[in-house]
Amino acid sequence: MNFTLKIWRQKDSASKGELTTYYTSDITSDMSFLEVLDKLNQELIKRGDDPVAFDHDCREGICGSCGMYINGRSHGPQRGGASCQLHMRSFKDGETIVVEPFRAKGFPIIKDLVVDRSAFDRIMQAGGFVSVDTGGTPDANAIPIPKKIADVAMNAASCIGCGACVAACKNSSAMLFVAAKVSQLALLPQGQTERKERVIAMLAQMDKEGFGSCTNTYSCEAECPKEISVTHIARMNREYLKAVLS
Repeated sequence: MNFTLKIWRQKDSASKGELTTYYTSDITSDMSFLEVLDKLNQELIKRGDDPVAFDHDCREGICGSCGMYINGRSHGPQRGGASCQLHMRSFKDGETIVVEPFRAKGFPIIKDLVVDRSAFDRIMQAGGFVSVDTGGTPDANAIPIPKKIADVAMNAASCIGCGACVAACKNSSAMLFVAAKVSQLALLPQGQTERKERVIAMLAQMDKEGFGSCTNTYSCEAECPKEISVTHIARMNREYLKAVLS
């Protein structure tokens, strides 16, 4: 398989970027998209050119660091998977593929396809620690949790913080990410002690980081590699109202 790659190249946050065209050949359908970038970088290094900078770590769809815009979609054309899980069989031989970094005020570009997602870390830090108040129960894990509640909490907990929701949203909203973190703990006994303070603090930090508001287009859920439901946003809004009105 052969492909034309139009990749966003930008030296640093202060420099002007542009799409640069590269041609790749001898690509197999079983290669992951990141492996294609690896192959391209090896060729660039051999020519003495600067390799394309992109984030990656586990390459198993767990860490969330591989986020990028592929043909106008977060993580590419497939649903329910990260960029590292995207294989070249998802494209047609000879296709032109446009690769860009996530674009949002809260995600400033560092270089090429790498963006600074430390805003998510600061939102998490604003939520603070979790105090386990189990009363007379000897172990928090001994508290029975209905399966339905556990399943919903697990759906929220599956968020890998990749930022696809922000990149997909026309407002660059981080509501799905924040809602997943708030919802997960609000549903479980371990998250009850700081329940009110947590949601207020995390939403305040989200606004401080420059993320936009939610206008219910559902694009975040559609592009989320873990298919996290937007119902968590509704739950977070209820949590916030309860916290500020009580």
